[in-house]
Amino acid sequence: MARRHFTKIWDLKKEEVLGLINRALELKRRKSWERKFVGKILGLIFEKPSTRTRVSFESAIIKWGGNSIFLSSKDLQLSRGEPIKDTARVLSRYIDILVLRTYKQETIEEFAKYSSIPVINGLSDRFHPCQVLSDIMTVMEKGKDIYRDKIVWIGDGNNVAQSWIEAASLLGFKLTLACPEGFEPEKELLESAKKLYNAQIEITHDPEKAIEGAKVINTDVWISMGQEKETKKRILAFKNFQVNSELLKLASPSAIVLHCLPAHREEEITEEVLEGAQSVVWDQAENKMWLHMALIEFLLESNYIY
Repeated sequence: MARRHFTKIWDLKKEEVLGLINRALELKRRKSWERKFVGKILGLIFEKPSTRTRVSFESAIIKWGGNSIFLSSKDLQLSRGEPIKDTARVLSRYIDILVLRTYKQETIEEFAKYSSIPVINGLSDRFHPCQVLSDIMTVMEKGKDIYRDKIVWIGDGNNVAQSWIEAASLLGFKLTLACPEGFEPEKELLESAKKLYNAQIEITHDPEKAIEGAKVINTDVWISMGQEKETKKRILAFKNFQVNSELLKLASPSAIVLHCLPAHREEEITEEVLEGAQSVVWDQAENKMWLHMALIEFLLESNYIY
């Protein structure tokens, strides 16, 4: 059996995604777990800073009874030109599963190609699949119906937005994205989503139209890591895409607001909304750990049946 990796949401089947989310919800409710991965080692190679992704993965493997090794890319021979394929094959002899947080999606895919252990995308410039699975977990936990309730994304068509597109197309729910002109998700991804899955994805440049009647509202920072030189340009382009109390009035009164954090208060979201009654961001952040527990289990036990 070929080794399973998780480089993007489309690596999984619909039933596997739903199984992971249901398993994560079960683990969260249970509050005690079999220490089934004693002696297993989770490696983390990060080229970008992280709070939630790093700590939630490390906590997840520890709860299973395993251990973690954190490796900054600058401390590895990768920073001195060692080929990715060499590092992948060597680390496969030392550890049992790897999380890679990097810039290029191609780096993760090449690592997976040469690795004999599961490789997980902890974030790339194109996708953030673990984040979106835990986001959908939060939506379901809060009693929302992904197939009936309107789900919207307000802001940049970035890596998180693109993983939402993959999730919507794979699971078969509608998704509306409101992005400024020039900051939409990749055209090739949208075309693939429609061709492969007949995806129901709407792209608009009008945040007010997008949010009308919405029950799930998601946003993210306007300036992602590596885009700092574009700060002035982006703040100007996104000024009408702030999730604030006025915009929120157009949504369903029962709407929930998600943000994967860290948040830039008074830019993409106001303090009032982030700290308000409709915000679920703290549960959303916690749910990364439970989803990561389920994902580690799924990848380490290829015969695990949900």
